[in-house]
Order: sequence, then structure tokens, then C-alpha cells
Amino acid sequence: MAPEVSIITPCYNAQQTLARTIESVLSQDFQSWELLLVDDKSTDDTCLQAEAFCDHDDRIKLIKLKKNAGAAVARNTGIDSAKGRYIAFIDADDQWENNKLSIQIGQMKEHGWPLSYTAYTRVDQTDSCINKVGVPATVHYRYLLKTNYIGCSTAIYDSEQLGKVFMPELRKRQDFGLWLRILKKTDFGYGINLALTRYRVQQVSLSANKRNTVAYNWRLYRDVERLN
Repeated sequence: MAPEVSIITPCYNAQQTLARTIESVLSQDFQSWELLLVDDKSTDDTCLQAEAFCDHDDRIKLIKLKKNAGAAVARNTGIDSAKGRYIAFIDADDQWENNKLSIQIGQMKEHGWPLSYTAYTRVDQTDSCINKVGVPATVHYRYLLKTNYIGCSTAIYDSEQLGKVFMPELRKRQDFGLWLRILKKTDFGYGINLALTRYRVQQVSLSANKRNTVAYNWRLYRDVERLN
């Protein structure tokens, strides 16, 4: 029987964090899932770690890309292989609270939501809380254009309602592009203002991160969304 949820995790040189990510999926109190680990030609022991988990749980599957292609290609490869109705994402350095899927899938089923997302906790390299990030109850296309409120590791969409929707093949901000594509197919995405995901903040300078975000947002708006 097919799983209800397909969870997509792109992996690149993630040997330091991948085990904790996988363990947070294994600890879910909602168990009808498959976890698709898509390795983007790692040069460390990421694949060996992934294979060890695959050997112990047949819901975990490893897909190896033949060349390094970036997170968008890795995630799209996972989406293409997914067997579940609900498509979820968790990055290889993030973690879920153990009731994340049960709460979120429960709300999606009860209300018929096509796209949902949750609040999240930002943590540092030692897993200490930096702050919690809340989310709006709903977003629509034009509202999301102003600010991407949806953290990738918090989002789930319903492929039965929307079909399989793929990310634009950008090196960064491809998740933002996916939410915009989905919101062209449905009126709203729906937020759950509970911090059900722990998002690991990478050690990069704030100013450099802001410059990169602006540059990739501009490319997304111009080349993908065809906006002035």
C-alpha cells in the first residue's frame, strides 16, 4: 500500500546533520510515510549514512544523482519518484517535532487544504534556540510575492488536488518559486502557527545572505514569474 506522505530530502555533504534529520522523521507519531533521500553527488560519507538507515527501514530510500545538480534538481527528482498523496519537504540539516505530520496532515484532511506550512524555531549549530518565527494564517500569490513566509521544511502540498508541482531549476529560492507556482493553481495556502520544525541557521554573514536573497529573488521574479 502506498504511503500517505512522501518526504523529500536533498542531501549534499550532510554527514554531520543527516542522522538527526532522519531520526526526527522516524520519531513521528504519524507513520504512513516514505522518506526519499536524494544525494546530490556528495563527496563525504552522506551516502554511507543514508544506506545504513535504508537497511533498517524500507520506508527510507536513497536516490543518487549522477552529477552535482543543485537542490532544485534533487527535490524535483524526489517529487517525480514520490508515491504519496502529500508531498512534504525536510532539508538535511533541519528537524521536525514528533507531532509535526500528525498535526499538519490532520488539518489538511479536515479542512481540505491544498498547501500548508507551519511556524518554526531557528536554532544555531549547537541546537540552541535563536528565536521562533510565526506565520500568517493564509497567504495568496500577491501576498507571498512581497515576502516568502513559507519555510521549505515546514511545507506540505496535496498532489491529489494540485497534481505534482515541480520547483523551478534555480540554484537558490527554488522553494519560493514552487509556492508561487502552487498559488497560481489554488487561491490560498494555510498556516499553522505552531513551531513544528527546527531550522538550522548556517554560519554566513547577515549582509552576504541578504545580498544573495535579493539577487535570487530578482531572478525568480524576472525569469520565472515574468514580472517587471
